[in-house]
Amino acid sequence: MEVETETTNNVMCLLTDPEGTPLGAPMYLPQNAGPQQLSQIVNKLLSNEEKLPYAFYISNQELLVPLGSYLEKHKVSVEKVLSIVYQPQAVFRIRPVNRCSATIAGHTEAVLSVAFSPDGRQLASGSGDTTVRLWDLSTQTPMFTCTGHKNWVLCIAWSPDGKHLVSGSKSGELQCWDPQTGKSSGNPLIGHKKWITGISWEPVHLNAPCRRFVSASKDGDARVWDISLRKCVICLSGHTLAVTCVKWGGDGVIYTGSQDCTIKVWETTQGKLIRELKGHGHWINSLALSTEYVLRTGAFDHTGKQYSSPEEMKKAALERYNKMKGNAPERLVSGSDDFTMFLWEPAVSKHPKTRMTGHQQLVNHVYFSPDGQWIASASFDKSVKLWNGTTGKFVAAFRGHVGPVYQISWSADSRLLLSGSKDSTLKVWDIRTQKLKQDLPGHADEVFAVDWSPDGEKVASGGKDRVLKLWMG
Repeated sequence: MEVETETTNNVMCLLTDPEGTPLGAPMYLPQNAGPQQLSQIVNKLLSNEEKLPYAFYISNQELLVPLGSYLEKHKVSVEKVLSIVYQPQAVFRIRPVNRCSATIAGHTEAVLSVAFSPDGRQLASGSGDTTVRLWDLSTQTPMFTCTGHKNWVLCIAWSPDGKHLVSGSKSGELQCWDPQTGKSSGNPLIGHKKWITGISWEPVHLNAPCRRFVSASKDGDARVWDISLRKCVICLSGHTLAVTCVKWGGDGVIYTGSQDCTIKVWETTQGKLIRELKGHGHWINSLALSTEYVLRTGAFDHTGKQYSSPEEMKKAALERYNKMKGNAPERLVSGSDDFTMFLWEPAVSKHPKTRMTGHQQLVNHVYFSPDGQWIASASFDKSVKLWNGTTGKFVAAFRGHVGPVYQISWSADSRLLLSGSKDSTLKVWDIRTQKLKQDLPGHADEVFAVDWSPDGEKVASGGKDRVLKLWMG
């Protein structure tokens, strides 16, 4: 009889990772067990030498109370096995930015793109005034003005080893810059016939030092360039309309999204088409990879460690990539003019894993959180939406902007999300409470570009008012 009363106060639970892989067998847990006790269990079962923080989710809701209270509140039957998803959290915390620390004039036309270097120490911006500017973050002043483009600078991208910056213009030419001097490393790279819509570098864990990047253009092609050969080495032709976005994946393939409603997957030795992802009913505007943050930052992490050789960097980047990816396939999310998004696992299937609906207007920008746990989307419907990064299920809508949302960026610890809008404000959203954390007015006009530095210390924004703003915590 004794045994009977014992088990009635316990709950049969099954711990699984976000992919649904069980951690051991189902087990009885006391009703007074909460996130802290569950963390101890997970650390023990995974034999973690260093104890990691975890968050726990029951049917997409974070568990913040003991199991008993949760069951009572949600009227959950104890007869069934309770499935609990565990998710590792960042061991460091990023402070929300809350004040503008500098407003830097310099550009004479709208700021169209801003990007921090992979180690977070430098900042670059591209503008309608045809220049790229590099800014000194310690003094918060302009460092170099890079001249050479003949038209608006539409996009910029740092190589993940931090050694190069590439910019693409409205005329279709690309220029490579040395961030240490602000000088161009040779003549413009010519080949595209129309403007550049996106640039993505080959991940440093695949090749170090960084030599190759891919560009996408309105002319319908994507091109792979080698900066040491200073020429286009592969032309990826096949889209029937403009290529709007491009990503170089961690497995070594290139993804292109186009106005022809398809996403194409290319291998990068000869430029052969491997796969086509179809489903969208209108232009594709934005692509994001679940591994994007580690691809962008390469070997640089929150500790600020610097590297002495490309080999050392490649090894560290590969370790970071493998750890982030785990045993799950790299995921891709696409956002479209058809108001929807699709979640894909291109290595596994050409069919989407999920169709994500809810936006009332075109989806302008999609972005995975650094840990891959969340997807955020920005839309012309003035909202930012949050989705589960593994399943694609809708989680929350962030409302507060009074104009279209142009761009979003995550804090390095995946706990905060930043958005920039036509309404001239930046907003910081808290993922755990699903509420507005900070409203950042200050720009005099539309905010086109935002970036949160990979080290989490600062945010940069730029837009129609021509100034660059830096924000700190």
